[in-house]
Amino acid sequence: MSEEQNLSTVERGAYMVVGLGLAAAAAKPRPNPLLNLLALAGGSYLAWRGYVGNCPVKAALAGSHDEAGQLSHHR
Repeated sequence: MSEEQNLSTVERGAYMVVGLGLAAAAAKPRPNPLLNLLALAGGSYLAWRGYVGNCPVKAALAGSHDEAGQLSHHR
């Protein structure tokens, strides 16, 4: 795992609980099986991101900041 962790312990737990709950909800029969597939895939992805501790969406929204909260410029 070469990705830097950007989730706190609480965030990681929340990602895993919500992800596993969404994946478990995929087991409920629905008229459209695509919804089951989307719930399973989305839930699995969230749970994995929580386990790994890195969320690329959060990283993209937060941007690249240094310790003082200033935007850092990497060249």
